[in-house]
Amino acid sequence: MDNVATERMAEESHRQDSANLLIFIMLLTLTILTIWLFKHRRFRFLHETGLAMIYGLLVGVILRFGVHVPQNMSNVIPSCAVNASPATLLVNVSGRFFEYTLKGEVSRGKGHQVQDDEMLRKVTFDPEVFFNILLPPIIFHAGYSLKRRHFFRNIGSILAYAFMGTVISCFVIGLTMYGFVSFMKAVGQLGGDFFFTDCLFFGAIVSATDPVTVLAIFNELKVDVDLYALLFGESVLNDAVAIVLSSSIVAYQPEGDNSHSFEAMAMLKSFGVFLGVFSGSFALGVATGVMTALISFEFTKLRDFPLLETALFFLMSWSTFLLAEACGFTGVVAVLFCGITQAHYTYNNLSPESQDRTKQLFELLNFLAENFIFSYMGLTLFSFQSHVFNPLFIIGAFVAVFLGRAANIYPLSFLLNLGRKNKIGSNFQHVMMFAGLRGAMTFALSIRDTATYARQMMFSTTLLIVFFTVWICGGGTTPMLSFMSIPVGVDSDQDSSVMADGLQRRNTKHESAWPFRIWYNFDHNYLKPLLTHSGPPLTATLPACCGPLARCLTSPQAYENEGQLRDDDMDLILNDGSFDAGFMYADVTVSTDATRSRTVSSSRSVRGGGDPAGHEGGLERELVAGEREPATRGTRLVLPTDERAEEPPGAVILPLPPPPSATLRAALTPDVEREPRLQF
Repeated sequence: MDNVATERMAEESHRQDSANLLIFIMLLTLTILTIWLFKHRRFRFLHETGLAMIYGLLVGVILRFGVHVPQNMSNVIPSCAVNASPATLLVNVSGRFFEYTLKGEVSRGKGHQVQDDEMLRKVTFDPEVFFNILLPPIIFHAGYSLKRRHFFRNIGSILAYAFMGTVISCFVIGLTMYGFVSFMKAVGQLGGDFFFTDCLFFGAIVSATDPVTVLAIFNELKVDVDLYALLFGESVLNDAVAIVLSSSIVAYQPEGDNSHSFEAMAMLKSFGVFLGVFSGSFALGVATGVMTALISFEFTKLRDFPLLETALFFLMSWSTFLLAEACGFTGVVAVLFCGITQAHYTYNNLSPESQDRTKQLFELLNFLAENFIFSYMGLTLFSFQSHVFNPLFIIGAFVAVFLGRAANIYPLSFLLNLGRKNKIGSNFQHVMMFAGLRGAMTFALSIRDTATYARQMMFSTTLLIVFFTVWICGGGTTPMLSFMSIPVGVDSDQDSSVMADGLQRRNTKHESAWPFRIWYNFDHNYLKPLLTHSGPPLTATLPACCGPLARCLTSPQAYENEGQLRDDDMDLILNDGSFDAGFMYADVTVSTDATRSRTVSSSRSVRGGGDPAGHEGGLERELVAGEREPATRGTRLVLPTDERAEEPPGAVILPLPPPPSATLRAALTPDVEREPRLQF
């Protein structure tokens, strides 16, 4: 009879678990159908994530107040003489031992609600599910789909906002909240311990921005590409910084009885933990990405089996997160830089089928995981059993978040504009301030630990902050763009765009960071040929003494691709107008100056042993060539048309010989649609 009862209970539990999962599937299905309706009607005041939260809230209300499980207290023992709460409990029942695992506090002395609480607990997932299953595809997709051309063009500003800005925001929020908490303690409105380290931890988790709503609207409206790059780059990197910063704050442990007092050595230790964890996670992510590139390029012929190739790519990418967590690093940082490395190197080695599959696969996983998390946020507002809502703390949190975001954007923008030719205008700064939404990372960090009174109050307040920013700030993005006169409909592939003040931006040498120019040349001449089939062969870039080694490391396909740039290289550098790849290949440059006169020039490659002065001179000329816009750089095939331009008096027109590369990529230039001809 006991076995029959046990089997019956297991079957009932299985059916209930299936019903709970079905709830989330139906939520996602309903969200997708409503998203289609919104896109069809061009409704931009509510993003899909905000919609998912609303549906989650509705289901949470129904489960909390509309569904009651019939009470069956016959199998419930209301009391047990145990003074502690061990993680595992062995119970001796008539000589048979049964193991019970601690799930947490049930209902705080309300025995008649045990059945209802059990149902709500079943729709409450383990926080590790978010970190190990839902977060990796979201973070990896952010790195894998990164528009590197605009990202690296603004890399200095992005790093400043992501690193310095997140730290500034963390401490501003932490200090502001400590003032509110001290006031709450003085007036007797604090029901438990809340230390300064708890305030800093709260500042770290709410400093993680996730403007998915704003970025989706920006992408649809084609907002200025630099504004998009600044927001997207900051959100991608500051998620990684926030999680490492929160881990460093948790690691702050002064010696002595008072574990929350200030101590210089403990602070230095936490700073060392921050640097060590971040650098270790970064190195691990890059190493895994390079290893995947080597496996797909050097050691196997997986290109012949696209299914196996895609499966290996997926598993190696996901294992980066788990490996970093297992080694004591941060998986978010590791999988982010693994995605960037995979996009830069491994993607070039994949077969065309695998390239499409990996892009679509991670885009799908990112969409489902993100909407699932936002749906779960709405559900958790009513299903979570230990909410602590304190009005004073909530008001203080909103004030602190506003001050922290302002301290991040405005002072750093002022300092960055001192060294930028393309200034970050005040309207851009206001939009960045307004677009500092909180999302999946903030929620995942807050729900990971809700054991103490302080963490429970943080989690409840964080939910309200996410709701407010997604609904109010996300929904007000379109009116904000109109109010700030932000130009829309900007083609992201143009070399030039118009700033908000009407001035045409120009690419100059000053905007091209010399460390990145050095890195690009090294990467393009040595790393790309070593790890991929693109770029010049190593036999053309390595010194003559390394000829045997260069021939050994150069694949036959690299010789076939000689003189041809890959698409990702074009996206990264050539259209930027800040770097010259013409010194490597026989290229055709077609440009249009302010008078709309067209100029076509040809440059020959400088191979190994060429004149370095000529190399630098070509680079200098290209960096200053931003005065002529737009310009199409690289090897292009321009199709003829009936439109002819007026030639300068006395110009001698000669047809150019075809470039020596085996394959030319066809591209149409809006202002130049004729055969290339050389002017003397």
